[in-house]
Amino acid sequence: MKPPRHRAILWLLRNAPLMVFLLILAIFGSLSPKYLTPPNLINILIQSSPTAIVAIGMTFVLLTGGVDLSVGAIWFVGGAVAGKMALAGHSLGMAAVVMVLLGLVLGAVNAFFVVRLRIIPFVVTLATLYLWRGLGLWITQTRAMNLPESFLHFGAAQVVGVPVPILILGFVIALSHGLLEITPYGRQIYAVGQDAEAASKAGVNTARILASVYLICGTCAAIGGVVSLTQLGAVSPTFGNQKEFSAIAAAVLGGTSLFGGSGKVFPGTVMGAVLMQAVENGLVLLNANPYLYPVITSAIIFLAVLIDSQRHAFLQQIGRRHIRIAADGPLAP
Repeated sequence: MKPPRHRAILWLLRNAPLMVFLLILAIFGSLSPKYLTPPNLINILIQSSPTAIVAIGMTFVLLTGGVDLSVGAIWFVGGAVAGKMALAGHSLGMAAVVMVLLGLVLGAVNAFFVVRLRIIPFVVTLATLYLWRGLGLWITQTRAMNLPESFLHFGAAQVVGVPVPILILGFVIALSHGLLEITPYGRQIYAVGQDAEAASKAGVNTARILASVYLICGTCAAIGGVVSLTQLGAVSPTFGNQKEFSAIAAAVLGGTSLFGGSGKVFPGTVMGAVLMQAVENGLVLLNANPYLYPVITSAIIFLAVLIDSQRHAFLQQIGRRHIRIAADGPLAP
């Protein structure tokens, strides 16, 4: 049984993202009367949809104790291929299908090196980040491509009054949240993240689990790229640049641990992605200096990592104390 002080500290660390989110809304809401209006809040959701989708895929990888730094580059390669297809006369649907399949394939490449060759995920995905981005630059010849108006029309469309990007995000949230919270597969992901060796001894196919999360992450990166294309209507050489950091920050801000085994897609990761977009939206409404945007983003990332490290250290400290108490108690041999 944890002492009340420990429970209070743990509650604060676990709910820090929610408190930061509410604080951001309160600050910008007090500074700008337009900030908390329904149209602006919906706009924040729409703009955060691509990052949230990629961050959901990143959450699966982080839960196993890994990381995927190549998601932004996968986003770019898929966009480059889709741009070429669109300019060649192919439909948005065909381009989207190819993008998703390409994301699945590139995710499989990461999985092969991580699972089969047992190379550290950070090293593998850092290498493929440069590889895929170089491939994307070669496909586009470092030139921007303006896509047909049908892409923008789709991104601005609504179904029963709900914007399409939010519907796509809602579908990804429902599917991923269900996988993690309801299915045995989700429980196995958490088990691998908490202790891969113990999970393997318990009969979990850890290789299959590890491979699958990189496939999911690559697919989510491609879906996020599709949504972003329908919002921007163009592919530039910087398309998807540094999205990997935004995805990691969103997941960690939402409570997903960099050490694996802890975190939730909803509301956690989704709230983290919306929080980051809410900050940028507030800065735009206040006409803040654009050069401050990366400074603010880096501060958010630092805050997320700091909260996660403090939470992990505190849990380890509590664990060691309970082990010591049990060893010194009447049940000790």
